[in-house]
Amino acid sequence: MSTPASRPSVLFVCVHNAGRSQMAAAFLTHLAGDRVEVRSAGSAPADTVNPTVVEAMSEVGIDISARAPKILTAEAVQASDVVITMGCGDACPVFPGKRYLDWQLDDPAGQGVEAVRPIRDAIETRVRALISEVAPG
Repeated sequence: MSTPASRPSVLFVCVHNAGRSQMAAAFLTHLAGDRVEVRSAGSAPADTVNPTVVEAMSEVGIDISARAPKILTAEAVQASDVVITMGCGDACPVFPGKRYLDWQLDDPAGQGVEAVRPIRDAIETRVRALISEVAPG
């Protein structure tokens, strides 16, 4: 766990859709700069992020095409100050003293970039609120 003097550490977890956690993590990194340490993970292996997610993010100037989603581990959860679960239910390991937030978002699987844009915008709104909460100023 990070010390009080270090940056807050945020882990985004999206079971069965690692690309969505990558999208949220990319937003937080983009908006918060070096104020927050950001990681993301999913439950299923994935070599690349969904091309639709890449396209939706590139529209707002964020390149996630080279990011490879990581597999969720208990160690990753334990090392984080805040764990953001995105529709995970009971699939995310829970540790005492951890702060968990759960975001429920519609899944636009197979519907193209038009369906991803509203999710991207919803994530941006929530990410901006998160930044002001965990890293004010």
